[in-house]
Amino acid sequence: MSYTRNIYHIIFRTKESIPSLCIENEKQLYRYIWGVIKELDCILYQINGMPDHIHILLELHPSMSIAELVQKIKVYSHHWIDKNKDLFPDFNCWSIGYCALTYAERDKEMIVNYIKNQKQHHQSQHFVDEIKWLLTQSGITVNDKYFEKDL
Repeated sequence: MSYTRNIYHIIFRTKESIPSLCIENEKQLYRYIWGVIKELDCILYQINGMPDHIHILLELHPSMSIAELVQKIKVYSHHWIDKNKDLFPDFNCWSIGYCALTYAERDKEMIVNYIKNQKQHHQSQHFVDEIKWLLTQSGITVNDKYFEKDL
């Protein structure tokens, strides 16, 4: 028998960080993404975001790679947004990259609360500063070329 616990904090943004995820309709998008995650046999712990990016905390099914999961979330949600263009009329597409950080079970509640409070802490912190801080906290060297607007 194999035992795994793969808890990931995933963050991805809209292309060019265009604030195209309407706050008044975001819950519908989050419900759709939750359905995708559930269909892929992963467990969603928290989802929230801002008009230009999304945070997801989930447990990854051991048969799936993180790259495959993020690709499916982005592709399926992009198609859903296109079919519901009236909800997100300014949405063009997701950025190319993403951030996926691993956490232990003991950190899960802290990250859930961090994601829940996105709107509050973004009143004083820009997305790029947030990502750079999260990467640094995880021991990842920041490469500024990945923060250009066209990614």
